[in-house]
Amino acid sequence: MIANSLSSIYNKIIMNSIFAFLPSLGGPELVIIFVAVLVLFGAKKLPEFAKGLGKSMGEFKKARQDFESEITRAEEEVSLKPEKSEEKETKA
Repeated sequence: MIANSLSSIYNKIIMNSIFAFLPSLGGPELVIIFVAVLVLFGAKKLPEFAKGLGKSMGEFKKARQDFESEITRAEEEVSLKPEKSEEKETKA
């Protein structure tokens, strides 16, 4: 439960800070950016660049999922410890 809310807050902070400038970009601006990238990297390097970008995004997504699962596992571990200590008190 807490992990979901932490994940939600984390995603909002990251997405708001990274993509804060995107709403101001329109069609003409995106075309200019695309042409600049095309001129800088060339038509032959563009697919390689996109492939590398896709791989890095996939790795980032995997790392984020691993991080979230680790937080969830730690949260469950912490919530189970008080229950175990209560069981020990009732046995004594």
